[in-house]
Amino acid sequence: MPRDLFFALDHGASHSVASVGGRDERHRPVLLQEALRALAPERGGWFFDATVGAGGHAEAVLEASAEARLIGVDCDREALRVASARLARFGDRVQLVHADFRDIGRVVAAAGIGELAGVIADLGVSSLQLDAPERGFSFRFDAPLDMRMDPEGEAETAAELLARLPEAEIARLLWEYGEERRARLIARAIVQRRQRGEPVETTRDLAELVAALVRGRRGRTHPATRVFQALRIAVNRELEDLDRFIVAATDLLQPAGRLVVISFHSLEDRIVKQTFRQLAAAGRVELLTKRPIVPTPEETRANPRARSAKLRALRRADRQ
Repeated sequence: MPRDLFFALDHGASHSVASVGGRDERHRPVLLQEALRALAPERGGWFFDATVGAGGHAEAVLEASAEARLIGVDCDREALRVASARLARFGDRVQLVHADFRDIGRVVAAAGIGELAGVIADLGVSSLQLDAPERGFSFRFDAPLDMRMDPEGEAETAAELLARLPEAEIARLLWEYGEERRARLIARAIVQRRQRGEPVETTRDLAELVAALVRGRRGRTHPATRVFQALRIAVNRELEDLDRFIVAATDLLQPAGRLVVISFHSLEDRIVKQTFRQLAAAGRVELLTKRPIVPTPEETRANPRARSAKLRALRRADRQ
């Protein structure tokens, strides 16, 4: 991996507040104390944050021990910029890399690290992305329907996917990735708009289209929530090779090293659970969580975005 992928830390920045456009962007790390207990960073050594985001989990890991060092990766350069300001006080104990979490093997090899003491992956979309209207992740804003976690990458935007895919494929994505019961109805409406020369190009276009079709649905969440989730997963290939990442991360752990994964929807959690169980059945790891750890009512009240989080953890076997 080219060395220019290593993101320069802003050692002159204050770590107290990382802001974008005057807004405080220090998100609340989900299940922070639970993640720290499972990861045990007080042991020291090299840790890998596979989705560093704004740097909340990474900061806590580095604070836990002066002997802890960390590589954090993210495919979003804006997230890396915010994390670099937050983590600057740790100096050369931290390296940030512009990369996808699935690149863990290449990143670790490029850094010249032998084994890792722990790996953490918070798979949710970050508050930085959700709260930036121009990123197109949220129906709370009217913005271009983008949804790319790496806006510099080659992935199509959500709008481009909806403009290109046939009706049956749109319906499949909405059902498989969003478990949306009205997937066919919504896909048909999207294609009909396209045929009329009115493609779905903004978050408002999509949210209003879905809301009109599922007007009778009641609940705490917006009727377009599952549709937005499905498109985000499809655009960013969020489920692709997640199982291989878990295996690769486990291979990089030192004996008794820890892997912590936080997921936010059932599709991710299912892959994590099944892969963890397969590794345990092969005698390669010990499961630290027989059942997923979920946020306390207090955390959910303080941070509603944490309500669907599930944490699973494992420890690499002492002998292979």
